[in-house]
Amino acid sequence: MSATAWATIWATIALFIFVGILLYLKTPSMLASYLDKRAERIRNELDEARKLREDARQLLAEYQRKRQEAEKEAEEIVAAAQREAEALLEDARRKTEEYVARRTALAEQKIAQAEQDAVNEVRRNAVEIAVEASRRILAEKVDAKASGELFKSSVEQVISKLH
Repeated sequence: MSATAWATIWATIALFIFVGILLYLKTPSMLASYLDKRAERIRNELDEARKLREDARQLLAEYQRKRQEAEKEAEEIVAAAQREAEALLEDARRKTEEYVARRTALAEQKIAQAEQDAVNEVRRNAVEIAVEASRRILAEKVDAKASGELFKSSVEQVISKLH
């Protein structure tokens, strides 16, 4: 036999001895046990991952619902702010119109008072001029005693007619 054949025989014998030792030490059962434990651990991790995924979905749904509620609330706040701004604008417009109306009425009242004061001043000046003219005319035509009595009665008549 050749050296290669002997080497093959010894390699085969060594292989059987090695396999025998592995069987004697119960290596296949240990390997199977290790693989079973690893499979169980992977199965548990997958279950945990599924549970976490479901929790994440629920949490996502809850946050989306809360976001929608927040958006709706924000829209309501904006709408309320717009209504309030419009109300304030309308109130300011109304108050401005009332202020202008009051100022206009007050100005008209002052103008009317000024007109009345001017008319009264003209009447007073007219009375004074008429009294002075009457006094001069009477002074020229009537004596002193008669002129005093006539002047008093004329002044009283003019004053009573003016008031």
